[in-house]
Amino acid sequence: MRFAIIILAVMGMVVSSLALKIHYDDPGKEPCSINDKWDCGVVNHSPYAVMFGVPVAAIGIAGYALIAALAWLRLRGVLLLAVLAGLGFAAHLTNIEAHVLEVYCLYCVISQGIIAVITLLALVWAAWPKRKPATA
Repeated sequence: MRFAIIILAVMGMVVSSLALKIHYDDPGKEPCSINDKWDCGVVNHSPYAVMFGVPVAAIGIAGYALIAALAWLRLRGVLLLAVLAGLGFAAHLTNIEAHVLEVYCLYCVISQGIIAVITLLALVWAAWPKRKPATA
């Protein structure tokens, strides 16, 4: 279970890195500007793309790195808390895309899907009984 979470977290870091690149690119060069409702540039250049001076995509990279580290260390309870915080943060950002900007970022939606799957896996892993060491 933890390796699936780690792989998904690495995928999340890649997607967040792509969004961060768009954040720093000049407007109009985005490869994911599909139409009026799907435009990564609008989302990643909006005032909501930065929190406390830090790009939201960079926060995503750090969050996914933390999730991977917690999974690697088998810290199930802390991992579950981190994943739930990440899911809540992603849901908040998706709400902004849907109701404030009225434009979606393809990378952000993919990230939302990744954190949702990680959340399901973390919930199952947290409920899974821990193996007891074999005694000889």
